[in-house]
Amino acid sequence: MKTSIFLDAMNRRRASLLAALSVINVLCAAFFMWDAVGDFESLAAADLPHLLVESVASLCLVIASVFFLYALRRLIEHNAAMSIGIRAARGEMGVLIERFFAEWQLSDAEWDIALLLLKGLDNKSIATIRGTATGTVRAQCANIYDKAGVDGRSQLMSVFMEELLSVPLEAQPKKVGAMVE
Repeated sequence: MKTSIFLDAMNRRRASLLAALSVINVLCAAFFMWDAVGDFESLAAADLPHLLVESVASLCLVIASVFFLYALRRLIEHNAAMSIGIRAARGEMGVLIERFFAEWQLSDAEWDIALLLLKGLDNKSIATIRGTATGTVRAQCANIYDKAGVDGRSQLMSVFMEELLSVPLEAQPKKVGAMVE
Protein backbone atom coordinates (compact mmCIF):
# COMPACT_ATOMS: atom_id res chain seq x y z
CA MET A 1 0.00 0.00 0.00
CA LYS A 2 2.82 2.41 0.88
CA THR A 3 4.56 1.55 -2.39
CA SER A 4 1.38 2.36 -4.31
CA ILE A 5 1.07 5.76 -2.59
CA PHE A 6 4.75 6.47 -3.27
CA LEU A 7 4.38 5.55 -6.95
CA ASP A 8 1.24 7.68 -7.29
CA ALA A 9 3.08 10.68 -5.82
CA MET A 10 6.09 10.05 -8.05
CA ASN A 11 3.84 9.83 -11.13
CA ARG A 12 2.11 13.09 -10.19
CA ARG A 13 5.50 14.83 -9.82
CA ARG A 14 6.66 13.42 -13.15
CA ALA A 15 3.46 14.57 -14.86
CA SER A 16 3.83 18.04 -13.32
CA LEU A 17 7.44 18.28 -14.48
CA LEU A 18 6.51 17.18 -18.01
CA ALA A 19 3.67 19.70 -18.08
CA ALA A 20 6.02 22.50 -16.97
CA LEU A 21 8.61 21.52 -19.58
CA SER A 22 5.86 21.41 -22.20
CA VAL A 23 4.77 24.93 -21.32
CA ILE A 24 8.38 26.12 -21.57
CA ASN A 25 8.69 24.36 -24.93
CA VAL A 26 5.52 26.02 -26.25
CA LEU A 27 6.70 29.44 -25.02
CA CYS A 28 10.06 28.97 -26.78
CA ALA A 29 8.31 27.90 -29.97
CA ALA A 30 6.03 30.96 -29.77
CA PHE A 31 9.07 33.22 -29.25
CA PHE A 32 10.86 31.83 -32.30
CA MET A 33 7.71 32.16 -34.42
CA TRP A 34 7.25 35.74 -33.24
CA ASP A 35 10.92 36.46 -34.01
CA ALA A 36 10.60 34.96 -37.51
CA VAL A 37 7.48 37.02 -38.25
CA GLY A 38 9.27 40.14 -36.97
CA ASP A 39 12.24 39.42 -39.24
CA PHE A 40 9.97 39.44 -42.30
CA GLU A 41 9.24 43.15 -41.64
CA SER A 42 12.90 44.09 -41.97
CA LEU A 43 13.51 41.74 -44.88
CA ALA A 44 16.72 42.10 -46.81
CA ALA A 45 17.33 40.02 -49.94
CA ALA A 46 20.51 38.50 -48.50
CA ASP A 47 18.68 37.34 -45.37
CA LEU A 48 15.87 35.53 -47.24
CA PRO A 49 17.38 31.97 -47.16
CA HIS A 50 18.23 32.31 -43.46
CA LEU A 51 14.76 33.68 -42.72
CA LEU A 52 13.03 30.84 -44.59
CA VAL A 53 15.04 28.20 -42.70
CA GLU A 54 14.29 29.96 -39.39
CA SER A 55 10.57 30.15 -40.23
CA VAL A 56 10.34 26.48 -41.21
CA ALA A 57 12.26 25.44 -38.09
CA SER A 58 9.98 27.57 -35.90
CA LEU A 59 6.86 26.14 -37.54
CA CYS A 60 8.18 22.59 -37.04
CA LEU A 61 8.87 23.39 -33.38
CA VAL A 62 5.31 24.64 -32.91
CA ILE A 63 3.82 21.57 -34.62
CA ALA A 64 6.05 19.21 -32.61
CA SER A 65 5.09 20.99 -29.37
CA VAL A 66 1.38 20.63 -30.09
CA PHE A 67 1.80 16.95 -31.00
CA PHE A 68 3.89 16.36 -27.87
CA LEU A 69 1.24 17.93 -25.64
CA TYR A 70 -1.46 15.81 -27.28
CA ALA A 71 0.59 12.61 -26.94
CA LEU A 72 1.49 13.45 -23.34
CA ARG A 73 -2.17 13.99 -22.46
CA ARG A 74 -3.12 10.65 -24.05
CA LEU A 75 -0.26 8.90 -22.25
CA ILE A 76 -1.31 10.32 -18.87
CA GLU A 77 -4.93 9.24 -19.51
CA HIS A 78 -3.75 5.76 -20.52
CA ASN A 79 -1.53 5.51 -17.43
CA ALA A 80 -4.46 6.48 -15.20
CA ALA A 81 -6.71 3.88 -16.85
CA MET A 82 -4.04 1.17 -16.45
CA SER A 83 -3.58 2.10 -12.79
CA ILE A 84 -7.30 1.76 -12.18
CA GLY A 85 -7.28 -1.60 -14.00
CA ILE A 86 -4.40 -2.89 -11.91
CA ARG A 87 -6.10 -1.85 -8.68
CA ALA A 88 -9.33 -3.49 -9.82
CA ALA A 89 -7.46 -6.68 -10.72
CA ARG A 90 -5.83 -6.77 -7.28
CA GLY A 91 -9.18 -6.42 -5.59
CA GLU A 92 -10.81 -8.84 -7.97
CA MET A 93 -8.10 -11.45 -7.32
CA GLY A 94 -8.84 -11.29 -3.59
CA VAL A 95 -12.54 -11.79 -4.23
CA LEU A 96 -11.83 -14.70 -6.58
CA ILE A 97 -9.53 -16.38 -4.09
CA GLU A 98 -12.11 -16.19 -1.31
CA ARG A 99 -14.89 -17.40 -3.60
CA PHE A 100 -12.97 -20.40 -4.94
CA PHE A 101 -11.45 -21.38 -1.59
CA ALA A 102 -14.89 -21.33 0.03
CA GLU A 103 -16.39 -23.26 -2.89
CA TRP A 104 -13.65 -25.89 -2.62
CA GLN A 105 -14.27 -26.10 1.15
CA LEU A 106 -10.60 -25.74 2.08
CA SER A 107 -9.69 -26.16 5.73
CA ASP A 108 -7.93 -23.27 7.48
CA ALA A 109 -4.54 -24.93 6.99
CA GLU A 110 -5.27 -25.66 3.33
CA TRP A 111 -6.45 -22.08 2.87
CA ASP A 112 -3.13 -20.76 4.21
CA ILE A 113 -1.10 -23.17 2.11
CA ALA A 114 -3.11 -22.41 -1.03
CA LEU A 115 -2.43 -18.69 -0.55
CA LEU A 116 1.28 -19.39 -0.23
CA LEU A 117 1.13 -21.57 -3.35
CA LEU A 118 -0.49 -18.74 -5.28
CA LYS A 119 2.31 -16.44 -4.10
CA GLY A 120 4.79 -18.84 -5.70
CA LEU A 121 6.41 -20.43 -2.64
CA ASP A 122 7.75 -23.98 -2.84
CA ASN A 123 6.88 -26.77 -0.38
CA LYS A 124 10.05 -26.35 1.66
CA SER A 125 9.46 -22.59 2.13
CA ILE A 126 5.82 -23.19 3.06
CA ALA A 127 6.87 -25.84 5.59
CA THR A 128 9.38 -23.42 7.13
CA ILE A 129 6.82 -20.62 7.36
CA ARG A 130 4.16 -22.88 8.85
CA GLY A 131 6.55 -24.81 11.11
CA THR A 132 5.54 -28.19 9.68
CA ALA A 133 7.24 -30.99 7.80
CA THR A 134 7.65 -30.80 4.03
CA GLY A 135 5.74 -34.07 3.70
CA THR A 136 2.76 -32.55 5.54
CA VAL A 137 2.74 -29.60 3.15
CA ARG A 138 3.02 -31.97 0.19
CA ALA A 139 -0.01 -33.94 1.45
CA GLN A 140 -2.02 -30.77 2.03
CA CYS A 141 -1.11 -29.54 -1.46
CA ALA A 142 -2.40 -32.82 -2.90
CA ASN A 143 -5.69 -32.26 -0.99
CA ILE A 144 -5.93 -28.70 -2.34
CA TYR A 145 -5.31 -29.84 -5.91
CA ASP A 146 -7.89 -32.59 -5.52
CA LYS A 147 -10.54 -30.22 -4.13
CA ALA A 148 -9.79 -27.69 -6.87
CA GLY A 149 -9.86 -30.35 -9.58
CA VAL A 150 -6.38 -29.51 -10.87
CA ASP A 151 -3.14 -31.45 -11.29
CA GLY A 152 -0.64 -29.00 -9.79
CA ARG A 153 0.50 -25.47 -9.00
CA SER A 154 0.41 -24.13 -12.54
CA GLN A 155 -3.14 -25.36 -13.08
CA LEU A 156 -4.17 -23.93 -9.72
CA MET A 157 -2.87 -20.51 -10.75
CA SER A 158 -4.42 -20.82 -14.21
CA VAL A 159 -7.88 -21.24 -12.62
CA PHE A 160 -7.57 -17.73 -11.21
CA MET A 161 -5.88 -16.17 -14.23
CA GLU A 162 -8.49 -17.60 -16.59
CA GLU A 163 -11.26 -16.16 -14.44
CA LEU A 164 -9.58 -12.72 -14.25
CA LEU A 165 -8.95 -12.62 -17.98
CA SER A 166 -12.45 -13.73 -18.97
CA VAL A 167 -13.55 -10.13 -19.56
CA PRO A 168 -16.03 -9.66 -22.42
CA LEU A 169 -14.29 -8.51 -25.62
CA GLU A 170 -16.02 -5.11 -25.71
CA ALA A 171 -14.89 -4.38 -22.15
CA GLN A 172 -11.20 -5.13 -22.83
CA PRO A 173 -8.86 -2.12 -23.01
CA LYS A 174 -7.38 -1.07 -26.34
CA LYS A 175 -3.88 -2.23 -27.21
CA VAL A 176 -1.06 0.07 -26.17
CA GLY A 177 0.05 0.50 -29.79
CA ALA A 178 -3.41 1.83 -30.69
CA MET A 179 -3.09 4.56 -28.06
CA VAL A 180 -1.91 7.32 -30.42
CA GLU A 181 -4.35 7.43 -33.31
